[in-house]
Amino acid sequence: MSAMYRDHPVPERGFALLAAIVLLVLLSTIGVFMVTLSTVQHTTASQDFQGSRAYQAARSGVEWSMYQALQNRQCADQSDLILPAVTLANFTVHLRCLSHSYEEGDQQITVYQITAIAQSGVAGSSSYVERQLSSTLSLCLLDGVLCAD
Repeated sequence: MSAMYRDHPVPERGFALLAAIVLLVLLSTIGVFMVTLSTVQHTTASQDFQGSRAYQAARSGVEWSMYQALQNRQCADQSDLILPAVTLANFTVHLRCLSHSYEEGDQQITVYQITAIAQSGVAGSSSYVERQLSSTLSLCLLDGVLCAD
């Protein structure tokens, strides 16, 4: 028998290396996908939290305007509210209040339309958030005193 002819075929080498490279690429792709998904989830949760804070800032603006209308019988057409709360300090609240008065018998009715826009960040950026709330308040006076229900 010659040295060139063998009874048993030689097993092919290099298959384990190819399988290891494919497995490494597959695991790397899964890892990149998981990091991307985690980043998107973190960003979404952060924006949701900021949206809740913007809502609370706008609500504070509406409540402050209602208080001014009820206590002082005044309504500033356009103004800005500076919030003292540390958690809402980075929000700007723009207020708009329109009032219309009319008489119904002996009663003077004043209707206040209040709008508050709370915003934070730079418009167009991913950190920008804005919420707008509107409310209508009716005030009834009879000889300068609040009307009974």
